[in-house]
Amino acid sequence: MPFDIRGAVGYGSGVRRSLFKSKIHRATVTQADLDYEGSVTIDANLLEAADILPFEEVRVWNVTRGTRLETYAMRGEPGSGVICINGAAAHLMKPGDLVIIATFADYNEVDARTHRPNVVLVDEKNRIKAAGVDEIAGPERR
Repeated sequence: MPFDIRGAVGYGSGVRRSLFKSKIHRATVTQADLDYEGSVTIDANLLEAADILPFEEVRVWNVTRGTRLETYAMRGEPGSGVICINGAAAHLMKPGDLVIIATFADYNEVDARTHRPNVVLVDEKNRIKAAGVDEIAGPERR
């Protein structure tokens, strides 16, 4: 039987849901600049592929060290592969670390039911291998 949105909790009440919007999966940190004010500089090609705007809030999850942080994205040189952790966050992440850079957004109840996140896979030099791929839950790894 198909799902009837009209019976959903929050339908028509203005309830919004925060959902995973996009991510750059397993990028390699290329620089860590402690003396910068803050943020993460990301290759402009990766920003575009992941639908991340300059100054948009991002979450950076370090696969190598297990650390996590929230900051904002800054546009890096297109094609450079740059993933530079700036400011105090440079204490948490070092060049060579693997990271996941993720965004979330609020959706109304109807849009939330059909939302599909944008996943960008990169190689060891932060070049795009695939964009717009489906998220795969573990243990069904790629």
